[in-house]
Amino acid sequence: MIETPPLVDQYCHGVLRTELGLGTFEAELVHSAGPPAAGTTSFDTQTGFAVRRWCPPLLGLEPHCAPVRYLARRRELGPAESARRLLRGAGVAAYLVDSGAAGDLTGPKELALAGNAEAFEVVRLELLAEEAADTSGTVAAFLANLAEAVHYTATGAAAFTCGSAGPSAGPSLGAVLAFAPGPPDPDEVRGAAGRWLARRAKGDAVRDPVLLRHLLWSAVGSGPALQLHTGADAGEPGQRPDRGDPGLFTEFARATVGLGARLVLLGGYPHHRHAAQLAAAFPHVYADAGAALGRTGTRAAGILAELLELAPFGKLMFSSGGRRLPELHAVGALVFREALDRVLGGWVAEGAWSRRDADRVAAMIAEGNARRVYRLDGRA
Repeated sequence: MIETPPLVDQYCHGVLRTELGLGTFEAELVHSAGPPAAGTTSFDTQTGFAVRRWCPPLLGLEPHCAPVRYLARRRELGPAESARRLLRGAGVAAYLVDSGAAGDLTGPKELALAGNAEAFEVVRLELLAEEAADTSGTVAAFLANLAEAVHYTATGAAAFTCGSAGPSAGPSLGAVLAFAPGPPDPDEVRGAAGRWLARRAKGDAVRDPVLLRHLLWSAVGSGPALQLHTGADAGEPGQRPDRGDPGLFTEFARATVGLGARLVLLGGYPHHRHAAQLAAAFPHVYADAGAALGRTGTRAAGILAELLELAPFGKLMFSSGGRRLPELHAVGALVFREALDRVLGGWVAEGAWSRRDADRVAAMIAEGNARRVYRLDGRA
């Protein structure tokens, strides 16, 4: 077995506080524009099978038990105790939590308590814009308040993030930056801000490409790392898979060289090799496998091996991408550990790697790289 230290989950959300029935649980397990095929359920996926393998033992059941039996045990324990057992069974030492998702979700401190871990906040730039808009009467005041909010927040945030946050997400960030990677003209920004403020009364989120670019460039070099969503989760309704290609961020990466930015490409599957290529090409770009490992289940080792083909080992990090269900946090971590052991352990068995090197690289990806990139030591 390859030695893997407690993990740093460098991107996740909180978990639901409420009890879930079978239908609601399935809807959270796999996001889709419609119901599963006739005669099947959402458990009939790699994600569902991975949950049935890894999660029942954490709740005192046998692996691969029937979904109905698993959910009955979940209800018996209650949502808080179920989450506590699932999170603590994952072996995560620190979470970086995007607290910007909608719903009755645990925040960073509550997630840390449930998981017996540290937690650090990932601040969503779009929410800073919304907060600034709600306290500004003019375009000039909005832009000034936004700049102040980014500057103030940078002193405490582990990271900024921007891009997809689920079904209500705006345009693909990669598509926005592919043809306009540089900072927008100030006149463009004022015009876009004015149009958005006029719609803000109706609750419109930030979707304007000019404003998204302005948010990103406001955060570049501000101190915290900048996490970039390379596309929506697989199966997310209304999302085009081709617009989730990390290669779309190439020119933005080029434009930010030497500016003090640290760019982390989140996810990108099935284009994950492109994220690895960018991490190899640019000194300030990092990659992760994200939720893809948990969602591909037994095929996760193949995906991880493909990332390791191209990405320098000091540029690759773990994240579960867990959102709403603690099962997704747990499965992401446990599948990652197994995949890392299968890949690196296999290379050791073949004689291609030494055991010492395999343990050292495992520690980098599991924990060390994230602690360095996000400057976590000394934050808690």
